[in-house]
Amino acid sequence: MMSTLLLSQLLLLSLRAAPMTANLGEPCPDFAPVDLLSTALEKDASGPIAGMHVRSSGGVRGVQFSGPYAPINLPSNCDSTPKDFSVVITLKMTRIARKKSEYIFSMMEQKRAEQGAVEEQEKVEKQDGNNLQIDSRSRVHNNAEHRHLLLGLRLSGKRLHVLFRGQRGATEQRVFQGARLADNRWHTLVLFISGRHARLTVDCGSPWEMPFPSDLNFYVSRFHIGSRGRWKGLFTGLLRQLVLVPGSDATQKICPSNHPQLSALSIPPLLLLSATGRNTGSHLTPYETDERVLVGLERTCSELFRGQMWFNPLRTALYLCDGTSWITVLEDRKRLDYVEEQQVLSTSSETHDIEIFQVQGMGLMAAMAHRSSTSGSAVYQWSQHNGFQLYQNISTQRALAWKHFNMGKKTFLVVSNSDIGTNVGKESDYSVIYKWSRKSKQFVQFQTLQTHCARDWEAFKIHRHTYLVVANHRIGDNNHTIDSVVYKWNRPTKSFEVHQKLRTSGAYDWEFFKVGPYHFLVVANAFDGITTSVDSVIYVWVDGNFRVFQTIKTFCATDWEMFQIGSRVFLVVANGHWLHGNGPGQYAINSTVYELDMTARLFVRFQDIVTYSAVDWEFFSLGEDYFLVVANSFNGESYSLNSVLYRWQGYEGFIPVHFLPTIGCSDWEFFSAGRDSYLIYSSAKVPLAKVFKLKMY
Repeated sequence: MMSTLLLSQLLLLSLRAAPMTANLGEPCPDFAPVDLLSTALEKDASGPIAGMHVRSSGGVRGVQFSGPYAPINLPSNCDSTPKDFSVVITLKMTRIARKKSEYIFSMMEQKRAEQGAVEEQEKVEKQDGNNLQIDSRSRVHNNAEHRHLLLGLRLSGKRLHVLFRGQRGATEQRVFQGARLADNRWHTLVLFISGRHARLTVDCGSPWEMPFPSDLNFYVSRFHIGSRGRWKGLFTGLLRQLVLVPGSDATQKICPSNHPQLSALSIPPLLLLSATGRNTGSHLTPYETDERVLVGLERTCSELFRGQMWFNPLRTALYLCDGTSWITVLEDRKRLDYVEEQQVLSTSSETHDIEIFQVQGMGLMAAMAHRSSTSGSAVYQWSQHNGFQLYQNISTQRALAWKHFNMGKKTFLVVSNSDIGTNVGKESDYSVIYKWSRKSKQFVQFQTLQTHCARDWEAFKIHRHTYLVVANHRIGDNNHTIDSVVYKWNRPTKSFEVHQKLRTSGAYDWEFFKVGPYHFLVVANAFDGITTSVDSVIYVWVDGNFRVFQTIKTFCATDWEMFQIGSRVFLVVANGHWLHGNGPGQYAINSTVYELDMTARLFVRFQDIVTYSAVDWEFFSLGEDYFLVVANSFNGESYSLNSVLYRWQGYEGFIPVHFLPTIGCSDWEFFSAGRDSYLIYSSAKVPLAKVFKLKMY
């Protein structure tokens, strides 16, 4: 047990910011976050000082104040005042008496208080129903103490007040209606100050924006926790986290979160670990005295274990059981820093698609769909030191895509051949399923299926049955409205047989996904022979067949990607270009992210992203960050252009964070090998593929 506690303490102390002073100047943008609550709570090793008491509420610990706490000095050694910084707060408040207000924190100038100071004049905010009310008249001119206030956060009833020093030293405030923080629940707030603007975020929700003076001088200030330095306005709730983050928006560090009410940047160790054997000088409930930290890779969370702490050494993370699931308290999270080119892979031909998969005993492999029928396609094997190396050539006919799937312990690959039009009068071709031979350690031909310019295969399982669906693009040169086919594995005959036909228009891609007990299949329809403005269709599995669930207008749709962020379900479509008849094509066009509205039972538009003849989306996650990368292939003039990597930013949706130079990009795939993560892209215009390593910190 002692080794368990020691391990946890070492972890927590390594993450804790110990200094009592903060460098807030502009030349110091990389200064570490300052855990102010830890600084106040444990000025020495013996425990918290008088006037601060550890309490537990709902299995989560916080600090309660019995009197004003001595301020923390924040002298700056930098030459100029900060342009941006954040304050992260986690609190719990039962209620506030009517006409009372309490300070969560305040930052004051270090000036001598003048005699004859009067009490703060309480303002009554206008009731106009808006979330944000700005009262430029709410100034206190005669209070010497408030003339020295730089910044403060105050709670009263259903309102949250941001106070700051305005013109001529007067105190101004911005009032947020409907905050509802005094509801006996934990909440995490981030106040971000940036130039002439400030933003307040509660529980990783939609932020409140407000104007803010850019000339405030924080060069020398004093930080009061839970008060403004006086008994009046003392915070009576629980504080669990109070962190000052110079130089950045802390919202990006803690959001999105699986449990936003307890999103953690830095929690004082005393609020995480058992106080057994420590002379803290504070009252602990019997539950707190019996608290222990479990260590291991897998632990069960149930009502029986509510409040239990669990340390996972593999993830270097600390969790708290809330009665149903584990809440992340601290985690050594990886964040994407930049992308570097790792390998340039010369291929025998232009490549339309890459499929990454694992083969037992062989490790990571990649099947590349090459355009050339002469050289065929290739399977590569991954080496940690040498990257992808050629392993096997497979004869294909203008291959457009590969799909990997397993049945039991057997591994298969199916290729989309598209050799229509090379011979006069030819209207079909044959796509091929290959099976991995353990004996020869090669993929060998297993079954052929008649297809029509097949652009994609999708493999999936429903109720233990294996299915394949092919995207038949066209018959001949002109007939695009044809049947795509769903095949089902027949165990007695050991082959795939036709199960259902679905009418499609220039089908380009299939995507299968599940939401709860429901199974969905969505097709990317690209062209009906006249226009690229056609409906793509989402199907749902009902009574053994797929039926239309929803249609969505798309423009030469080339790819669908389904992904989940927390409990939210999304679909993103790659729109290739807009074309009607013999008119000019438009290649700069919006691709769209849709979100499943559980109430309406429909996918609704969430975000439009400008893309350039997009042909693929790839979703992946690193730590608690989520990313989308798009394959931009053509802008109407050139095939050499940037593909873009986007990061999930919560209420802002996906924002661009990296621009990756590509040539005729046709596909992106994400994969991990060992402890490293990579992206690989293929080119439909030049015989190469590139591997990028994702550098993290």
